[in-house]
Formats: sequence, structure tokens, C-alpha cells
Amino acid sequence: MSQTKAPKVRATLFCILVGLVLAVVAVVTDHWAVLSPEVEHHNATCEAAHFGLWRICIKRIVTSGGKDKTCGPISLPGEKNCSYFRHFNPGETSEIFQVTTQKEYSISAAAIAIFSLGFIIMGTICVLLSFRKKRDYLLRPASMFYAFAGLCIFVSVEVTRQSVKRMIDSEHTVWIEYYYSWSFACACAAFVLLFLGGLALLLFSLPRMPQNPWESCMDAEPEH
Repeated sequence: MSQTKAPKVRATLFCILVGLVLAVVAVVTDHWAVLSPEVEHHNATCEAAHFGLWRICIKRIVTSGGKDKTCGPISLPGEKNCSYFRHFNPGETSEIFQVTTQKEYSISAAAIAIFSLGFIIMGTICVLLSFRKKRDYLLRPASMFYAFAGLCIFVSVEVTRQSVKRMIDSEHTVWIEYYYSWSFACACAAFVLLFLGGLALLLFSLPRMPQNPWESCMDAEPEH
């Protein structure tokens, strides 16, 4: 690899590393969205919820008595009970679920997120081998794996967004308001860094193209 490309590749890999960390944080945490029911009486106890790809947490909150009729914010102190979605834990007997969770949406978002982590692992293996064996051509498949991982994260984000919208619009749920939380933001940032970082890595790892009509690709600098 040329001396001019090496710093660009390192900077791109650093951005991809940040995206990788954000993707893992988003997948394993359960603050993708926060749901709030309507509160009929002030100074009453209500149950808000936040959930991720795998589990939902119901938090019992005492409202402050303000004009807002929604439960929350979720940061208020209260007793919290978390449990994995029933389709991920068939033996769960807890009755804390007071929301109709779309099984197809939830399983799809989680499965696509797992695919994203798989692409990240394969891309990282290619990068490590390229540095250890001095085989720069391995950066090209690595870049594609990272770009595919970013696309999978984006699809998982969109599936989750549609699931939340469907829950809010459903007449079978108590939730009337929602907002996306920091895990969702991590997933969006991971998509941008992995997808754009993968494309940039592919561009930087390609051999130099001929600059003159009489110059061939064989005249470009050899790869190690």
C-alpha cells in the first residue's frame, strides 16, 4: 500500500471501529424506544416501557402532577421489571406484558441485527489478516462486509420503527406516545459509519488506475 493511502485507510478503519462499537451497543441494549400510556389522574402511578431487540422493561412511575397526561419521563425513579420477549423465551411465565408485540417485526429486526454482527466479524477477520499477512487485497472484501453490516443495521432500524408505529396505532395497546432513545441513535450512527466507511475503505484499497492512455494497470504499484 502506498504511503499516501495508508493514513486514509487507518482513518477509515477508525471510523469503522467506532461504528462497530455503536452497532454492538445498539444490539445488546434495550433503549430503542420509550412508550408512554395516557394518565387519567394526576399524582397517580403509571407504567411506561422501553424496549430493544430482545426484551422489554416496564417501569412503574409516580407522575408529578403536571399538565402533561403522559407517563414519564422514563428517567424518573420507579420500580422496573424487565423480561425477554415471549417468542425469545417460550418458558417465560411473567405477566408484565401489557402490550401486543408484533412477533414478526421483532424477530425480523433481531435476526437482521445478528446478520449485521456476522458481517462485522467477517470484515474484522479480513482486516486482521490483511495487516498480519501484508495482503492488502483482503481490505476489499472487508469493506463490502462492513457496508453490508451497515445496510443490515439500517433495515433493522426501519423494521423497529414500523413496529413502534404499528403498536401506537393499534387499538389493542395502551400506548399513546413514544420517542426513540439512545440505543436507536447508536444504531443510526452505526449505519452511517459502517456503510460510508465500507465504501471509503473499498475506494482506498483499490489499485491505482492508469493516469495516462499509454499506462496499463500492470504499471501500477504492486500489492504485497
